Amino acid sequence: MTSAPISDLALLLASMQPELHAGTWAWCALPPGASADGAEAVATVREAEGLTIVVAEAEALARGWPVAFRSAWITLTVHSDLAAVGLTAAFARALGDAGISCNVIAGVHHDHLFVPAARASDAMDALHALQARHA
Repeated sequence: MTSAPISDLALLLASMQPELHAGTWAWCALPPGASADGAEAVATVREAEGLTIVVAEAEALARGWPVAFRSAWITLTVHSDLAAVGLTAAFARALGDAGISCNVIAGVHHDHLFVPAARASDAMDALHALQARHA
């Protein structure tokens, strides 16, 4: 059974518990009509220009897909309410202050942050510091 979603910003920040997934994650842009059948996608976004797909870098390379962005994947393991206000702004500010770009995908249960692969450790440090300031 999953926990109830949290919307209180102070509680979200104090309990966000960032978790770094192993590996490198590739953001690829597939042209309109391209097939992603069988891909083990973390996420997809359909745009007028085509399909953005996030997959393990090894899968992208094996399929010959051009990689637009190599990222590390961090999940905030707190069950955040999709209607919560301020969480994205808070972690975006902490990462921005550290000079780290961040692409965010919110699932029903968690927020997923994609940062440059080479900055994964720095991003985890910044997120842990943010959490510690609110604990």
